[in-house]
Amino acid sequence: MKCVIIAAGRGSRLSAHASSKPLLPVFGVPLIERVIRDAANGGATEFCVVTGYRGDAVESHLRQLASALPGVPISTVANRQWELGNGLSVLSARDCEDGNFLLLMADHLFDPAIIQRLVQLGPRSGDVHLAVDFGLTDNDRIDLEDVTRVLVRDGVVIDIGKGISDYNGYDTGLFHCTQGLFQALEASSAGGDTSLSGGMRILCAAGRVRSLDMEDTFWMDVDDEAALSLAERLLRQRESRD
Repeated sequence: MKCVIIAAGRGSRLSAHASSKPLLPVFGVPLIERVIRDAANGGATEFCVVTGYRGDAVESHLRQLASALPGVPISTVANRQWELGNGLSVLSARDCEDGNFLLLMADHLFDPAIIQRLVQLGPRSGDVHLAVDFGLTDNDRIDLEDVTRVLVRDGVVIDIGKGISDYNGYDTGLFHCTQGLFQALEASSAGGDTSLSGGMRILCAAGRVRSLDMEDTFWMDVDDEAALSLAERLLRQRESRD
């Protein structure tokens, strides 16, 4: 299955560790490389990476990675308006995808098992499936000030956003999408909201977003110093068990 990865942001809170956030080493491996390798292990077969800030450096690394992963095509597309919202980054990849696709974030780590489950889903035309973390308590991987929250009823996501007060799960940034996402993002952008969540809210209002329970599967957003330290500790523990 084809996979779009958003790698356009600056990541200013981690700029002391890397000039480009997608190239930030986490336990010795750049974020973008971890995401691609784990997604490929989960069943993604082809990648389109949307670049933005310091895109040349990211694209150079991806060319090297493509050479190391024969049989796994990796292409790039540049979002020249990367500062305006991640929804525009997704729209930049529209010409890369003509069917269903996975949508991932370059700074979200995950277990390949959740990708396997997403790949196996068959969304209806116009729908999106979102992997949701329902672990609201004792979840040290969540930054409550930054995480995108979701409200799910009977397997349907009815609201999404960082500022919503009524919620029962967290958006993991792991999606199985249809072409309907592009249409929703266009409508949201036309109304002045260029975020991915803006497009998702349009789909939520139409009952088009289904949830996939992450259960106990590992994921986390590496967005600041504390998250980086935690990610490296958790990865060290996971790899020592393998």
